Amino acid sequence: MSQHDVVVIGAGPGGYVAAIRAAQLGLNAACIEKEPALGGTCLRVGCIPSKALLESSELFRVAKHHFADHGIATGELNVDLPAMLRRKDQIVGSLTKGIDGLFRKNRVTRYVGHGRIAAPGKVAVDGPEPVELQARHIIIATGSQSAPLNGVELDYDRIGTSTEALSYPEVPGHLVVIGAGVIGLELGCVWSRLGAKVTVLEYLPRILPGMDAELAAEAQKVFARQGLEFRLGMRVVAAKVSGNQCIVECAEQAPITCDRVLLAVGRNPNLAGLGLDDLGVTRDERGRIVVDDHFRTNVPGIYAIGDVLSGPMLAHKAEEEGLACVDGIAGKYCHVNYDAIPGVVYTEPEIASVGKTEEQLKQDEIPYRKGVFPFLANGRAKALGMTEGRVKILAHAETDRILGVHILGPRAGDLIAEAATAIEFGASAEDIARSSHAHPTLAECLKEAALAVEGRAIHY
Repeated sequence: MSQHDVVVIGAGPGGYVAAIRAAQLGLNAACIEKEPALGGTCLRVGCIPSKALLESSELFRVAKHHFADHGIATGELNVDLPAMLRRKDQIVGSLTKGIDGLFRKNRVTRYVGHGRIAAPGKVAVDGPEPVELQARHIIIATGSQSAPLNGVELDYDRIGTSTEALSYPEVPGHLVVIGAGVIGLELGCVWSRLGAKVTVLEYLPRILPGMDAELAAEAQKVFARQGLEFRLGMRVVAAKVSGNQCIVECAEQAPITCDRVLLAVGRNPNLAGLGLDDLGVTRDERGRIVVDDHFRTNVPGIYAIGDVLSGPMLAHKAEEEGLACVDGIAGKYCHVNYDAIPGVVYTEPEIASVGKTEEQLKQDEIPYRKGVFPFLANGRAKALGMTEGRVKILAHAETDRILGVHILGPRAGDLIAEAATAIEFGASAEDIARSSHAHPTLAECLKEAALAVEGRAIHY
């Protein structure tokens, strides 16, 4: 029986980072992953391949509709979808091999198979070479999977999840997306840019639930101008394949006939076959594992991080939890500030958010002031030809401490890092306002929005 100090079940962003961190701290670390390629859903069939397709499809859209604005004349443009998909796969392959290299560099032992906790301190690996491991500390980092929806008959081809939507063999004539969250909008934008008619069905009366309502409403208008059709307040009751087409039914609405359906109504934690019920591991009403502030479950020696916990299902959240969990195991400081975890939607324009929304502050009766600055008034945005959107900073009305930052605009996903750092260090709006920002840059919009909290924006 092989012995380790730490065994991590799952090699997604949280799991592989936790394993590497454990090895760096001098612990004998192992990681179990059932898929041949490391990196989890995010790297294999999630974050990375979707961003590759978003980049390729956006370049096609810009070349087709905006090159002329820059004085660049082009002939007829065509999409070579097989080449685009090959590029996506090459990027994924390169990064998964990179994690293999990191495991070797840090001397993390990798086991291929399905990990099952046989008892506290014991993990059985069911796979090509079954083995039983002993470990003082076991970390569950098994991630999540696409959530089903009653009435939607998945055949994982014409009616599928985000995994299938990353590899359609042709551009659909009409794609119906069920769910107007991050995944649905990103992949909907990809196929819309490449020529598909895209209809987005959402049960709620708004898109992007949980994000800033004002910016979400503005983003919906932008996406509609780009060609996405939104039908809000729709309760999907059925979706099935009929010949070479799909039929989607919504309550009290005429059926919709389309070529493909993408189901994107959220994700559920991957916990099947781990042996949690036999161990008595406590879970909440939604089936997620309950942990304390050191990521310890109620069973000594068993920990959990990432999508199997409550909170947003984000790769970087899982990474932070993995680092903190292992630091706690090693007797070091262990803490994650969830108010400083950003969220990004990689559409164009991008949408990024960190901290509290206006809706949350109002609900919690926290007094705040708001500073807003539009990209339209920024020189760099003008030069890029990307002027849609704005930066919004929410600061405490009495202390000026930054409570939330929300961005709709170019490179929002990169710009939000400054805001996350500011919140992590307890900065005030004045701190950002008095910090020099290079000119001309998009980051100047954050400085101007911080100035606007006091009503002192210079360029708007």
